[in-house]
Amino acid sequence: MSEGVVAYVALGSNLEDPVSQVRGALRELEDIPASRVLAVSGLYLTAPVGPQDQDDFVNAAAALETSLAPLELLEALQSIEQRHHRRRLRRWGPRTLDLDLLLYGDLIIRHPRLAVPHPEMKKRAFVLLPLADVAPDLALPDGSRVRDLLSGVDASGCRTLSGDGGS
Repeated sequence: MSEGVVAYVALGSNLEDPVSQVRGALRELEDIPASRVLAVSGLYLTAPVGPQDQDDFVNAAAALETSLAPLELLEALQSIEQRHHRRRLRRWGPRTLDLDLLLYGDLIIRHPRLAVPHPEMKKRAFVLLPLADVAPDLALPDGSRVRDLLSGVDASGCRTLSGDGGS
């Protein structure tokens, strides 16, 4: 693969064996054309955002080098979600798998299908904790750093799952 852009993906699941869902999706990221996985976070168990009448989530993050265009990468991620039987029944509701494209190089993208950087990522410990595993000094397009953003969010609802480490 020719040199590409580094993109960051958040992964989450709280249905149908969430640990297996996230681990399976992390393996499937390796199969995205014109892309390779650079780093993977540990797994985190986190309280849900939004409706509280659902199980906790398992969350992770991955860094990918890709030569796919942003919308092509989004389509590849959504294809993985579909293979995991993702259904969008309610906002912030339970799901078998959620893959969010957080960052795509230093681009700012506002498209009807894609917003990068992810609009909520700066407020969410369940995104920032795993992202800090793979890129603690990463600067977002606005210059803010993952490590600094993490210090400004409440991570008390998140815990590391034992036996999982990043690569």
